[in-house]
Amino acid sequence: MQYRKDKHGHAISVLGYGCMRFTRRGGIIDLDKAERELSAAIAGGVNYLDTAYIYPGSEAAVGELLRRLNCRGQVRLATKLPHYLIKSVEGAKKLFREELRRLQTDYIDYYLMHMLTDTATWERLCRLGLDRWIEGKLQSGQIRSIGFSYHGNSEMFCALLDAYDWDFCQIQYNYMDEHAQAGRTGLQYAHQKGLPVIIMEPLRGGRLVSALPKGARDLLRKSGRTAAELAFRWLYDQEAVTCVLSGMNTLAMVEENLKTANTSPVGCLSLEERALIEGIKEEISRTVKVGCTGCGYCMPCPAGVDIPGTFRCYNAASAEGKSAARKDYLRCTAMRSGAAGASRCVACGRCEGRCPQGIAIRQELRRAAAVLETPGYKALRWGIEKLRLW
Repeated sequence: MQYRKDKHGHAISVLGYGCMRFTRRGGIIDLDKAERELSAAIAGGVNYLDTAYIYPGSEAAVGELLRRLNCRGQVRLATKLPHYLIKSVEGAKKLFREELRRLQTDYIDYYLMHMLTDTATWERLCRLGLDRWIEGKLQSGQIRSIGFSYHGNSEMFCALLDAYDWDFCQIQYNYMDEHAQAGRTGLQYAHQKGLPVIIMEPLRGGRLVSALPKGARDLLRKSGRTAAELAFRWLYDQEAVTCVLSGMNTLAMVEENLKTANTSPVGCLSLEERALIEGIKEEISRTVKVGCTGCGYCMPCPAGVDIPGTFRCYNAASAEGKSAARKDYLRCTAMRSGAAGASRCVACGRCEGRCPQGIAIRQELRRAAAVLETPGYKALRWGIEKLRLW
């Protein structure tokens, strides 16, 4: 296994185990199956395990699996505080105690603010005193490193990196999201600050494997590479990437991902592989609704609309399926202190004068809202705003 260093010099395996997608039987995590898969990953050198408070049953399962395997000292455990569920430091204390109990441990190696989407939210948490609580936990050793996971644009991500002395961060990043969300800009900025970057959704929830268009599948078949192998190699090739999470739930996945991690150092990607990835991206792009490149020249929107983020989700709904795209849209536009959905557009037209692609942005935002802002989305957005979760 290859390892890259965190801010404090500790070795993190380049392949991390995402514990949200353990196999379930009748809605219950199959612990025996998960044990075999996790055991194989750890034996292969994986030492970074990622879970979260809100992943149903995941923290308790991880705690039980670590007990069974007797390997707590061998792994670096990451979990997350759902800050949007707390209204006080006492609330954070209660949830943290519950997480320690579930995980059957007395410390967390890497603790994240879950889905921290803007500086306003972090400032609110600081006013509650959460930053002082974190400092106390860092000093006591109950938290070894503090960070945050992020869904949003690169500008706000960089602002969040500057808002606190973080130890690490976690972003969605893959070859299709190279210039979306935090993107390469955010990745490089974190690297310049000396922060390890943990990568989530390297396969876009599996869609870069299971939902590729025929043209992309044909290119892969001729290359001899698998879709997952190529996507992971694209990430490992980059020095700024510290660890790539994979929600492995078969032994075959574990074995393939271990092999890729063991043979893909920084600079591993060949010219032929780079050309192959560009070809696959072109095939995927043929299915998109809006030719937005995510350049951000249209921003900021006076009404607060996240225009590139909206178009990314709108295109994903067409190319990869509406369900996953709508979840992503909810995270990126509603789960933040100021709603940023397409329906906020006031049709001022300012964005269209700046768009290098000549996109009829106002018209496309209306179409995107019709697809993405379902009654369920509107109800959840109303609840988030009413309860001030963000």
